[in-house]
Amino acid sequence: MCTHDKNTHKLGTTANKEAHAKEHATWNRRSFIQALGLAGAGSIMVGHAAVTASQPSPLSVALANSENDNILVIVRLKGGNDGLNTIVPIYDYDNYANLRPTIKHEESSLINLNADFGVPNYMSEIEALWGDGKMKVVHGVGYDNQNLSHFTSSDIWASTQPNGFEPTGWWGRYFEDLYPDYLISPPDVPPAVQIGSIGNLIFEGVDNNYAFSVANPEQLANVAENGTIHDVLDIPDCVYGDKLLFMRSTANTTFLYSQVIHDAYLAANNSVEYGTGDLAEQLSIVARMIKGGLGTKVYMVTLDGFDNHANQALNHQVLLEDISNSMKNFYDDLAANGMDNEVLSMTISEFGRRPYENGSNGTDHGAASPVLLFGSGLQGNGFVGEHPDINIWDSNDNLIPSTDFRDVYATVLTDWFCLDPSIVDGILLNQQYENLNLGFSCNPLGASDFDAITRLQHVPIYKGSQTSIEITMPVTANVDIRLYDLMGKEIGVLANEILFPGKHSIDVKSKIKTRLSYGQYIYRIGMGGQFYSKSIIIR
Repeated sequence: MCTHDKNTHKLGTTANKEAHAKEHATWNRRSFIQALGLAGAGSIMVGHAAVTASQPSPLSVALANSENDNILVIVRLKGGNDGLNTIVPIYDYDNYANLRPTIKHEESSLINLNADFGVPNYMSEIEALWGDGKMKVVHGVGYDNQNLSHFTSSDIWASTQPNGFEPTGWWGRYFEDLYPDYLISPPDVPPAVQIGSIGNLIFEGVDNNYAFSVANPEQLANVAENGTIHDVLDIPDCVYGDKLLFMRSTANTTFLYSQVIHDAYLAANNSVEYGTGDLAEQLSIVARMIKGGLGTKVYMVTLDGFDNHANQALNHQVLLEDISNSMKNFYDDLAANGMDNEVLSMTISEFGRRPYENGSNGTDHGAASPVLLFGSGLQGNGFVGEHPDINIWDSNDNLIPSTDFRDVYATVLTDWFCLDPSIVDGILLNQQYENLNLGFSCNPLGASDFDAITRLQHVPIYKGSQTSIEITMPVTANVDIRLYDLMGKEIGVLANEILFPGKHSIDVKSKIKTRLSYGQYIYRIGMGGQFYSKSIIIR
């Protein structure tokens, strides 16, 4: 069930059903902000300083000489996908059927992907992708001691940290290392585009969210077609209309990347008919942006509705049909432009479902579930890893994961994006994970001069009413530190001097020599042609 208490995970009581509903109704601050339609990459536009050609991180050095145009599309199956009814273990069909007497797929209705595993016959388009060598399945993906809460487990999949809360996501850390001066000099194109998944941590850095985020495909379609997210023409002529115009105009201007998305969308057309499913609509827009040359490396689309505690059979069928049809159309569309080999798609879901059905013709929150991968870059179909034994359960009656989800992430980063393993370890919170054989072929990028790269560490420090910037200098160098307001106006110089190796503290209010209003500002550090920016609060 949707609660943090693992000992009350069944939905049989009224109290548990109320707790389940309460968790779905609970939302957090980051979700609220994103739901307003105001959160997106570059949402605080703070000037137009020239992008530096310097390379202040190992990641930027590794990518500087790369000709890798690969793209990742993350398909989030929100709610917890039932893996046993997606990839059916034919080799153990009798036990599978006994655990699911009313929601099982009849063996005669399965499409065999091989002798051991099949998919329901309404996923026939999946069979075509499999037959063309554009699909792989990773068995039993999850993590130990599954949390069973939708939101906490989603955060774990996004942050890669199952023990304690980690406020940044794996892609947020990637982009934060790549764009240390993001607030002042963001890249020309959005690093990531996210549809749905409001409040998800995956693109969250310490200081920024690196995704152009919209709540639904209709919002993204409006940006793509019109270059704005909100209509500013059809406004009532009254005081309310004036206020509405102001709010909508403000929201439109916060989306730094609206125009480049609009241009890419208009530069291409869909070559196939996608249908009317939720995922179909999202992937049709993503395909046009990719084909139109947007240049974004990571997309995340969202298909909701997998939390099927009751009446699962029909609900799950609609969702799986959407996945099957949409992925086939997506790759046919990309292939029309010869781009299908540059795009990898990967499903993720916060957890699987329990091996046995409940009393409401559904399944409750589980643990392990398969990850589906699509794309010509897979160089053939196949199953990866070992399928969990459906007769052996953990203490919560759930399947025991056989593949750590971070193994999948590590493999995508090293073998699809060709990053050096030492860089990947940092992105994955300085932990090493096993590389899986997903069929990718690339030589990991490296840089012999990683040790020579100067890594400046800086962080705001708050003590009472004092606000300071603490800098740890790796070498002796002249440092220029300037303070900006959120509109990009320079407030003043905090320091312009030579600093020696070690820690230094800059008292913002005493250095700026002008009265500062309470609120949020941005500081920018320049050192040796490299720039770093971060937000800071004046109290």
